Amino acid sequence: MKTVKWKIHLKSCHERVFQYLNSAIGREQFWAEKAPEKDGVIHFTFPNGECYKSRIVQIKPNVRFHVEYFNSDLKIELSTSKDGGTDLLLINEGVIDSEFADINAGWVSVLLNFKAVIDYEVDLRNHDMNRTWDQNYADN
Repeated sequence: MKTVKWKIHLKSCHERVFQYLNSAIGREQFWAEKAPEKDGVIHFTFPNGECYKSRIVQIKPNVRFHVEYFNSDLKIELSTSKDGGTDLLLINEGVIDSEFADINAGWVSVLLNFKAVIDYEVDLRNHDMNRTWDQNYADN
């Protein structure tokens, strides 16, 4: 098992960043096509039609978003930077060795789209079921 670890700096404040992580509307703007939460479970639907039920492990408002994600442990930590923005740390633990390269790259795609959406109000995804990560599209 391996661990993916990425950091990204966002110009948006950590309260705004957390709102995107912790709401269906926010998650759907940068991460998944659908992502409603019901009874402590986020029901993700991705561009390729894949669905996953992600159990919420811990939510600490404006600080931590921790879920079980594709049989791994996903933690997103937020801290305020000196410029008033947010430093985001993503840690995805328990990634299967054979899937590490794809998952590592996939998080870069998600995080860069998150930055585009939250800081610049631009969604870089194509939202086309025929042009997804499965067909090697980075803008899935």
